[in-house]
Amino acid sequence: QATRATVDEDRKHAVEAAIVRVMKSRKSLDHQHLTLEVSEQLMAHFKPDPKIIKKRIEDLISREYIERDANRPNLFH
Repeated sequence: QATRATVDEDRKHAVEAAIVRVMKSRKSLDHQHLTLEVSEQLMAHFKPDPKIIKKRIEDLISREYIERDANRPNLFH
């Protein structure tokens, strides 16, 4: 049980790091492409659940690491 929690926490950080890396290189990307690129980056380590990626994106938005486009809500900067 404790091991599972540790693995989930590590994966959470890995997903966030991948999102930030992709957004730094692309500057602007829609949700579908961002999810796809993050999944491709992490596939060597584990198969990330798209729901987890979406949750991490929302968390990064709330912490102001990335932001939504004012006119197109599925576009991130």
